[in-house]
Amino acid sequence: MTAAGDVPEARRSAEQLAALVGKGTLHPPVAATLALGLRALVADGRLPVGGRLPAERELAAALGVSRVTVTSAYRRLRESGWAASRRGAGTWTSVPDRSGVVAAFVPGSPRDGTVDLTYASPAGPPEVADAYAAALETLPRMLPGHGYVAGGLADLRARVAERMSARGLPTTAEQVLVTTGASGAISGALRAVLSPGDRVLVEHPTWPNALDKLGVLGARAVPVPRDPEGPAATGFPAALHRAARETSPAMAYLMPDFSNPTGAVMTVDERVRAVASLQQRGVVVLSDEALVDLALEPGDDPAARPPLAACGAPGAVLTAGSLSKSVWAGLRVGWLRGEPALLAQAASWASRDHGALPVLDQLAACVLLDGLDAGLVGRRARLREQRDALVDALHERLPTWEVPRPPGGLSLWCRLPRGTSSSAVADAAERHGLFLATGSRFGTGHAFDDHLRLPFTQPVPVLLEGVERLVRAAADADRAWGAPTTSRSGALLG
Repeated sequence: MTAAGDVPEARRSAEQLAALVGKGTLHPPVAATLALGLRALVADGRLPVGGRLPAERELAAALGVSRVTVTSAYRRLRESGWAASRRGAGTWTSVPDRSGVVAAFVPGSPRDGTVDLTYASPAGPPEVADAYAAALETLPRMLPGHGYVAGGLADLRARVAERMSARGLPTTAEQVLVTTGASGAISGALRAVLSPGDRVLVEHPTWPNALDKLGVLGARAVPVPRDPEGPAATGFPAALHRAARETSPAMAYLMPDFSNPTGAVMTVDERVRAVASLQQRGVVVLSDEALVDLALEPGDDPAARPPLAACGAPGAVLTAGSLSKSVWAGLRVGWLRGEPALLAQAASWASRDHGALPVLDQLAACVLLDGLDAGLVGRRARLREQRDALVDALHERLPTWEVPRPPGGLSLWCRLPRGTSSSAVADAAERHGLFLATGSRFGTGHAFDDHLRLPFTQPVPVLLEGVERLVRAAADADRAWGAPTTSRSGALLG
């Protein structure tokens, strides 16, 4: 290809990166802001590690800034380890050894002396080891077979079906597909339903990996603001209805119980209206129930709220669940509930990815499901204590932040004072040994840079130490970018 032919492609690359950074997000000092934005894109996985950055002149033109500004931003990235360059070979993204970034949204390895609040997963309880010990005793009975169990062990599928039936969703074992965690269930459902270019409604903010999966499949996310406190006439179901009418989506990805990251819950009325509206327009609903068991308020019974699939016709709603959040993320056992014909398509995709699931893990999952309700009593109490300690500490040490107390789930969704960037806070926090996920990771476009998700899954002393480091990081960010103005009015949702 000639040099002249390279120019349009280079320009397109620069314009795409400028769109990711967001011209409207740059403010003085612009070079530092640009460097921070590029660093956040690499850390979040939106820019691949080892990818070549556009030439300084092309990016400057796309952003409407001087070439000196881009040169300075690239230099800042190189000095901090987030970029590398070689004369004549351009500049490409990299990751400093200390960052712990390993993938789009996966926690890095533990680092001594640091506090990592990038992930929302509790430590594994002792019953996990007990369950595997019991599974090993059962394993010899399985050895005469070949070990490839299509769809998952019958005993495990029966237990999942029984649990769903008890919550008001009559389910048979044939309507359950065992997967590699809820992530595998969601991937299988998306692949079975979507084609490249299809639109998918997603509540906004949402689980980052769901957005990543849609991008890989070539589907387009349509963000719908989640407003559980809005009036019935203008709340979340009405917003879903308008978005479905205007964009003709193929699917909607929803988290009705303790949504990640907000902890929001759809009421019974919201569930019925949302499913009825989407079903009427032929939109398949994918309900992510990974956090359904983590109600933290005394007396709150999630069984009092029907699963979304109980609100629609057969096949209108697919349901994904797992033991990763209610027990331990190291146990990669999940499930997808739907009609057998669609489950067969999802299973076909899954078998191409990883073949059959480990039998021992499924045997352990059977044991854990048998004792799940008893184990959840203590688990919820610990999470409630950790949630309250983190909320109270943030109210005391960072009083200008809006910090809700979610009714369940594993994290807080904090709104920062006006003018404060979560990317700037996260960048400053690393210097204090505190690792955070930027708020923009949970949205599309440039949304939520004024928010931080703070998980409360670690012991109280660790959380309190994290708050002290966060206070210092917020002060550093204020000094670097200018003191924020008065905070926004209105309570944070969830």
